[in-house]
Amino acid sequence: MKRILFTLIHLALILPALADGNKAIENALQDYVMGKDARIGVAVIINGKDTVSVNGKRDFPMMSVVKFPLALTVAYWIDTNGMTLNDSITFNGNALNENTYSPMLKKFGKSLNIMTVRELLELSLIESDNNAADILLNHVGGTSGATSIMRKMGISDDIVIGASEEDMHRNPYLSYLNRATPLAMAQLFDRFYTEMRNVSQSYSEISTMLEQCYTGLDRLAAPLLSAKIGHKTGTGFPTPEGRISAINDCGYVYLPDGTRYSIAVFVADSGYDMTDTSAIIAEISDIVWKGVIKQKME
Repeated sequence: MKRILFTLIHLALILPALADGNKAIENALQDYVMGKDARIGVAVIINGKDTVSVNGKRDFPMMSVVKFPLALTVAYWIDTNGMTLNDSITFNGNALNENTYSPMLKKFGKSLNIMTVRELLELSLIESDNNAADILLNHVGGTSGATSIMRKMGISDDIVIGASEEDMHRNPYLSYLNRATPLAMAQLFDRFYTEMRNVSQSYSEISTMLEQCYTGLDRLAAPLLSAKIGHKTGTGFPTPEGRISAINDCGYVYLPDGTRYSIAVFVADSGYDMTDTSAIIAEISDIVWKGVIKQKME
């Protein structure tokens, strides 16, 4: 009885402080995004429970962040079909898109027609290869197949895969079919870190790939010099109006003091150039981690 009473008193003391800390982070983020010439959405989940959100329930185009939920559908597909990451996928090398971001095409050319699932996931998640992503998407049954698997996995309806890289190459505005809310994406990264990455070898290796991601190092990762971060970036296109369609970065962060949080930052319809739009994400990341540290010290 004494232990229960002590616990209740302890919670009564710390919960208001945590709520105040979360509100301080949220207020700082709201102040920062106010007046920015862009549509900005942020969601943060601290230690799996405390949520901070600014426009967290609004839809944003994912761009290459879509490769994260796609990778989860691939892992689910191979795990439920008795396969491993060592299994190979064959494809038509001549059908690879030449006019898209594709390190695999640059390195191997069109003569390549077979790769392991692991190699394709590494290319998709670490290097954000668009051809590799489409090969994986086709392997799970296209957008409809990926959607079906996501719903079986319990992934929120607020995360939608509606277009392939080939679709988006034909019409860049089809990228808006791949959409998510910041809150849903932060929740997915939080669930992945706390539950899914330990379920199988496939998910575990996806975690390693996310932590090796070297695209967008001027975004979430920029202020996090001593933290572990697993993330996936997304980069849009210049619109005819002279704006940037989207710059995104989403992932999980593990600080040296043991604090962890998942974070999703989407910046759409930006009136700034690529560098300055990426800097917005870096500054949001800085606000969040400093707020989390301050909250821990109080």
